[in-house]
Amino acid sequence: MNLEQRLQDDLKDALRARDERRKSVIRMAQTAITYAKIEHKGDLDDVAVTAVLQKQAKQRRDTIAELKETDRTDLLAEEEAELEILKEYLPRLLSREEIIEEAQRIIAEVGATGMGQMGMVMRQLMPKLKGRADGRTVNEVVRELLSG
Repeated sequence: MNLEQRLQDDLKDALRARDERRKSVIRMAQTAITYAKIEHKGDLDDVAVTAVLQKQAKQRRDTIAELKETDRTDLLAEEEAELEILKEYLPRLLSREEIIEEAQRIIAEVGATGMGQMGMVMRQLMPKLKGRADGRTVNEVVRELLSG
């Protein structure tokens, strides 16, 4: 079953269960997927649908970070709940340790010795980790490895 069909089936289940939050999150995700289809002028494969969902999750993470700074605990709980629902449809993200291992391998492969080669490392590393790791975390790891 592809990801779009899974979302559709889960929406039906949420409607039956009267789960308003899940229904709302799935509908927002489906709307984002529809806009992406219009933008790409055709259907999307599971990789493209996953990219759309990851973008939605990133928006939630950014909002959560902003809400933590402003002490809006009421909205914070809602955003965190929405993020948890979106995570169900995303592949498991690599742990920091797994990212470090992959980054060390790439650094050794390209022979990077300092921050001057960070761009070269990131160009090699990001395609390998696309969809499996948060870009911000990868950036932090590479910075630590190259500066330390």
